[in-house]
Amino acid sequence: MANPGGSMTRGYALHVRFTTRDADSAAQFDALVERTIEGIRSEPGTLVYVVHVPKDEPLVRVFYELYADPDAFQAHEDQAHTKAFLQEREQYLTATEVTFLYEKAGKRPDREDT
Repeated sequence: MANPGGSMTRGYALHVRFTTRDADSAAQFDALVERTIEGIRSEPGTLVYVVHVPKDEPLVRVFYELYADPDAFQAHEDQAHTKAFLQEREQYLTATEVTFLYEKAGKRPDREDT
């Protein structure tokens, strides 16, 4: 699969920024994330799934997700734990921003399933 940069796609990535309603919502959102990650750990095509809290933004969570390819992302989306997360998360949030990323260059974990 070619990307706009002209090279072959090695991975399929997302950057997602969530803004929670308040400190209580942030804590409940974090608990939801912890439950969801238990299922994600067994997804073979999910290479990286990391949640960050930006410095000086305690109500914001930034996810970086790296999948082997678009099919692996779709397999992730089809999982029951992901569907439950997508449904439940809205009650804790005021904003969601999703950016899909094409890999251009860099260093990342080698695929263990190849």
